Amino acid sequence: MTIIARPFGKSGPRVTQVGLGGEGVLRTYGREQEAKAVIEQAAIQGIAYFDSAQAYAGSQGYYGAFWRRNQAHRQNIFQTSKSASRTFLGAKADLAETLEIMGLERLDLWQIHDVRTRQDIEEIEGPEGALQAFIQARDSGIVRYLGVTGHHDPKILEHAVKKWPVDSVLFPVNPAEALLGGFLDRVMAAAQDRGLAIIGMKVLGGSHYISPQFGVTAELLLRFALSRQISTAIVGCRSAREVEALARAGAHFQPLAAEEEKKLLDIFRPHARRLAYYRVVT
Repeated sequence: MTIIARPFGKSGPRVTQVGLGGEGVLRTYGREQEAKAVIEQAAIQGIAYFDSAQAYAGSQGYYGAFWRRNQAHRQNIFQTSKSASRTFLGAKADLAETLEIMGLERLDLWQIHDVRTRQDIEEIEGPEGALQAFIQARDSGIVRYLGVTGHHDPKILEHAVKKWPVDSVLFPVNPAEALLGGFLDRVMAAAQDRGLAIIGMKVLGGSHYISPQFGVTAELLLRFALSRQISTAIVGCRSAREVEALARAGAHFQPLAAEEEKKLLDIFRPHARRLAYYRVVT
């Protein structure tokens, strides 16, 4: 089974169009065997985009255990992480800790994590802000690409996409967001204008969007996300079986027909504001 690959932005490598998210079992502590099964199954299935963050409980440690056993996979897998520090020194310390925990010499993508407010913007951009640590890390070769992530306020994330020297942006891609607007129109357009890689998250809404009663399956939601112009859609998995399903979706993707998309949006329409519980709705 070969997972379809897409370009990582205008000038990056090709990455698998589905990626292993840092949520699911990876956002835990003390579940080493379950996490090992998920990560190893992702590698076996050919999923070659691994998501993580300092804020995701033991996810970096779980990946570190994998990398210490499987260095042969390193050239083929795009490993990412994130820092939510807003200061130069804090971000530098986060990166050093991330690399040590993961047992790696560099990251493929390091992301400024969860940018929410104008205060975040001002602190990150400031003279002692985290942005300079990110730029320094890329210039020195410790990380290959820089990114920014957000799921709270599209206007704030749009500013970062337009003004910061990043290579990628991570934001929610799902039917609720399509109905509410912001991320899937303004932020996506700004990213496309700059040739950034676009990474879709919250594709399944933490599995809350799956509703067999209404015919809303994980596969349908993935098809919705992958029908957009994104580089990859990341999904947290709780088991090796879920990883296998994710890989199948990435290998056998068929874009949504117009009628399928209309039906899906109509199901979400009455509930979009409630379902987008993690963001500002304007």
